[in-house]
Amino acid sequence: MEPNFQWIVGQRVTQAVNDKQQMVPTVEAIRQQSGQKPEEVLTDSGYCSELNLKYLEKKKIEAFVATGRESHGDQKQPCPRGPLPQGATRVDRMRRKLQTKAGAAVYATRKVIVEPVFGQSNRRAASDSFSYVGWARCKASGPWFV
Repeated sequence: MEPNFQWIVGQRVTQAVNDKQQMVPTVEAIRQQSGQKPEEVLTDSGYCSELNLKYLEKKKIEAFVATGRESHGDQKQPCPRGPLPQGATRVDRMRRKLQTKAGAAVYATRKVIVEPVFGQSNRRAASDSFSYVGWARCKASGPWFV
């Protein structure tokens, strides 16, 4: 059996209330902290926007970005046959990509790659929130993960 390693390749602290504006700074943090551009990005729907998908496309980073929230019991829709409709947006193309068998298989790995890291870091901190008061102390306390 192969060992199961989980690596944090970049980290940031932000006061942003959502992730829409965080794709570019997060990819940049990964590039700066790891010394290389990520080959793939696998994110939840909070990062999904036309601008973010355009940025990843321009940087030649393979993206698997959820396009909306799924409830636990939701049935997966099979990938429709045929070409994308004319005028399909990047979000439409990503939705279609994640409906393919290959795209769905890659995205399914998120729950075993990403989520355990969040749980482990919270458990180590014995908390699910910061124990510091103020932005400056929170920033200085790192590493906290995006």
